[in-house]
Amino acid sequence: MHGQYKIPGGKLVVVDLELDQGRLHQVQVSGDFFIEPDSALALINQALQGQPADAGHATFSAAIQAALPADVQLYGISADGVAVAVQRALGLGDAA
Repeated sequence: MHGQYKIPGGKLVVVDLELDQGRLHQVQVSGDFFIEPDSALALINQALQGQPADAGHATFSAAIQAALPADVQLYGISADGVAVAVQRALGLGDAA
């Protein structure tokens, strides 16, 4: 499954994932944004891994925010933007 979202005033975020028994699996977030340190991208992927597909935008966003240490810098991307891309990958549009 594939979803994309161009964050207003920001960058493109892309989410590729599979479903396994109703849960997000093989989650890969990519795009033309920047994260420092680069290793924090793995934390975003891990935060989404195993989430119920019907968890919803707020849960996806909160899981991402909770997984990122305070010193992580996001440039052109946000947890909410990634959540929108996840929703789109799941065929749910932009529902919050």
